[in-house]
Amino acid sequence: MALHVMDEANRCLQCKVPQCQKGCPINTNIPMAIHLLKENKLNEAGKMLFENNPLTTVCSLICNHENQCEGHCVLGRKGAPVHFSTIENYISSTYANQMTEGPKPSNGMRVAIIGSGPAGITIAIILARYGYQVTIFEGKDKIGGVLRYGIPEFRLPKTVLDDIEYRHLALKGIKIRPNTTIGGAIGIDDLFRDGYKSIFIGTGVWKPNSLHIKGETFGNVHFGINYLNNPDSYHLGETVIVIGAGNAAMDVARTAKRKGSRHVICFSITKEVAASKYEFSYAQLEGITFEYNKRPIEIKDDGVIFRDIIENEDGTFTDIEGTDTLHHSDSVIISISQGPQNRIVNTTTGLKATARGLLDADETGHTSRPGIFASGDVVNGARTVVEAVAHSKIVAESMHQYMQSLPKDSE
Repeated sequence: MALHVMDEANRCLQCKVPQCQKGCPINTNIPMAIHLLKENKLNEAGKMLFENNPLTTVCSLICNHENQCEGHCVLGRKGAPVHFSTIENYISSTYANQMTEGPKPSNGMRVAIIGSGPAGITIAIILARYGYQVTIFEGKDKIGGVLRYGIPEFRLPKTVLDDIEYRHLALKGIKIRPNTTIGGAIGIDDLFRDGYKSIFIGTGVWKPNSLHIKGETFGNVHFGINYLNNPDSYHLGETVIVIGAGNAAMDVARTAKRKGSRHVICFSITKEVAASKYEFSYAQLEGITFEYNKRPIEIKDDGVIFRDIIENEDGTFTDIEGTDTLHHSDSVIISISQGPQNRIVNTTTGLKATARGLLDADETGHTSRPGIFASGDVVNGARTVVEAVAHSKIVAESMHQYMQSLPKDSE
C-alpha cells in the first residue's frame, strides 16, 4: 500500500497552477499535501487535510474523483491521472491515530446540531474548535446520516465513521443524543428555551421519491434509501429489478448482489446511466445488467411492465406505443432520489420551506428565523458529500459570526 502511494506521489508534477485543486469542491491543497508526504512530513500533511476538510477520510473513499481532482489532473489528458484519492486516504487514515487532543476551552455558548450527516458533523467539529458547547441530536441510533445508512459497507466501512465519532466528536467534548427526533417530544423552541444560542438543521433527505404508478404499494416493492438503511432485513429473491441508474441505484444493485440475489437489472429512462463512470464500471464488473430508455408503467406481483421511449434532443421523452413488456422479477427496488421530511418545518413557527419542501436558506445558511441555520441536502437537495462539507464550512463561520454578535447579556 505505502509503496503504491509513494509511486503515485512521485508522479505528481507539482504544477504552478494546479488544476487538481481547482477541480476539488473544497479546494484541497493537493500539491502541498503530496509535497509534505514526499518530505516525510506525513503528520503535517494530515493536519492540513483535516483542517481543510474534517471528513477527509470519508471523501478519500467516496468522492467522485474522476470528475473532480483526478479528472482535472493534466496527466489524465494523455494517460492516467495522479490518483490523489489513494494518497489522501493513506495520509488521513494514518494521521487520524495522532488525533488525541481534548476539547478547546469553553466559551460558554451552547449550539444545537440537528442531524449528524456530513453537514452536521462538519458544523459540529468547526464550532467545537471555537470553544462552543455542541450537542448533536440524531434521530437514529448512530451518527453518520447518509454516510452510515445510505452508503454500503463495501464503499465506506462503518469503522471510518466510528473513528470520526471517537476522535472528532467524543474527544472534543461534543455531546450526542441518539434516537432523538426534533419536532417530536423536543422542538426548536425547547432548544432556545434551554439556552442554545444557535441551531443548525442538517437533517438530510430521507423521504423516498415515488413513481406514482399502479402497484407501487405491493409487498415485493421497496425504496432504495430504505433498503440501504438495513439490507439484511430484506429478502429479495433471485431476480431483482432496480428502477433508477444513479450512484444510489448502483449502491442498491451492488448490495443486492452481495446479499445473494443472482440476477440484478437496472432500468434507466435515459440512454446512459446517471451514475459516475467509476460506479457504473464496478456494477458491470460485478454482473449487474442494464436496460435503457425504458419507462415503468405498472408494477405487478411478478415484475414490472416497461414501455420503450425515445429520448429527444431537448431532454423530453416520447413513448413508443405498443412496446409495453413485462420484465419478470421477484422484487423491485425504486431508487430515484429522495426529498426532505417536513417534521421540523411543520412544528416550528417562522421557518420557511421551498416549493420542493427543502429548507429556505441563503448562501451563508441563514434561514427565515434568526438563530436557525441550515445546509446540506435539506437545503440543496441530494448532492455529494464533499459539496455538503464545503458549504457547511461557510455556514459554520456564519454561525460563529452570528453568535459573537449577540449582546453579552444574552449569554
